Amino acid sequence: MNEVLEQFQKLGVIPVVVIDDAKDAAPLAKALVEGGLPCAEVTFRTAAAEEAIRIMCREYPEMLVGAGTVLTIEQVDRAVAAGAKFIVSPGINPKVVDYCVKKNIPITPGTCNPSNVETALEFGLDVVKFFPAEPAGGLKYIKAIAAPYVGMKFMPTGGINEKNVRDYLAYDRILACGGSWMVKGDLIKAGDFEKIKELTAQAVQIVKEIRG
Repeated sequence: MNEVLEQFQKLGVIPVVVIDDAKDAAPLAKALVEGGLPCAEVTFRTAAAEEAIRIMCREYPEMLVGAGTVLTIEQVDRAVAAGAKFIVSPGINPKVVDYCVKKNIPITPGTCNPSNVETALEFGLDVVKFFPAEPAGGLKYIKAIAAPYVGMKFMPTGGINEKNVRDYLAYDRILACGGSWMVKGDLIKAGDFEKIKELTAQAVQIVKEIRG
């Protein structure tokens, strides 16, 4: 497992962030760092994402900042140029995965069935995203598909919240969980970074309760 994935495992929860205005990047990063989760997966689905990654990396170099919802090689290049330390995609695009693997860029592609997992194995990956986690069958489904793939670990994202995250984290094949409940869009837009800090600290406490 590479260094980034080891950090994921230590953190337990990866904040999945949607930023519509780059001015929110620095205060959001501050809230996450002070709340105890110095990490952000900034989704590449908004025009502000690239600049937000650049600001976070510059203002808070101790943070582990990456790009999510990456669909193309061009987006990989833009994200990495902005400072992204990892790439996450909703599905498994062989071209994008191959590009990242050859350039030693940590990538966690999305999977939701055994065929996807086997594609990831072909690229030598030992961690995959499982998306959308809850709609696709949740922890019960992950346990079922994990059984044949003894070396693979999963990062469920989609429908994970403060109510069900404990169950996921308790399963030893879950590396970490992606979640946005502590960084909800309405809180970011309202500038309520104190609330984000508070929710982040609560998420950290949950990880400690389950994993020690």
